[in-house]
Amino acid sequence: MMSNFSHNIAPYIKTEMTRSYRAQKKGDSAAEFRHLENAHVLGQESTYWHVKVHYLMLRWALRQRDIKEIIGQLVRIIGAACLTAIDGVPIGNTGGSNVHSLKVMPISAEHAEIILKIKALSR
Repeated sequence: MMSNFSHNIAPYIKTEMTRSYRAQKKGDSAAEFRHLENAHVLGQESTYWHVKVHYLMLRWALRQRDIKEIIGQLVRIIGAACLTAIDGVPIGNTGGSNVHSLKVMPISAEHAEIILKIKALSR
C-alpha cells in the first residue's frame, strides 16, 4: 500500500516524468535527465517513487551507453529499496552517479515548498 506522502507527491513526480519523456522524444538527453533529477528530489522520501526514479535513470543510462551511470543506478536502486523506509537517504541528493550517493544537497525553494506542503497534507 502506498503511503499518504507517496500518493500526494505523485502528481508532482509524474509531471517531471512527463517532462523527462518529452525531452527524450526531442533528443535532449541532458534535459531528460534533469527532469529525472527533479523527480528524484521530490520523491526520494517514498520508497516506491525513489526506486522508480532510479529505474528510469537506469533506463536513461542504458540508452546513453554510460557504464558509470548504469553501475551507479544499479547500486542506487538497491540502496533506495533498502534505505528509504528507514530514512537513510540524503535529502536533496539529485540521484545521478555524478554525485556521491550519500551527499546531502540543497533543495530548490520550489521543491522545498512542494515537499513541505505534501508532508503537511499527508499527516
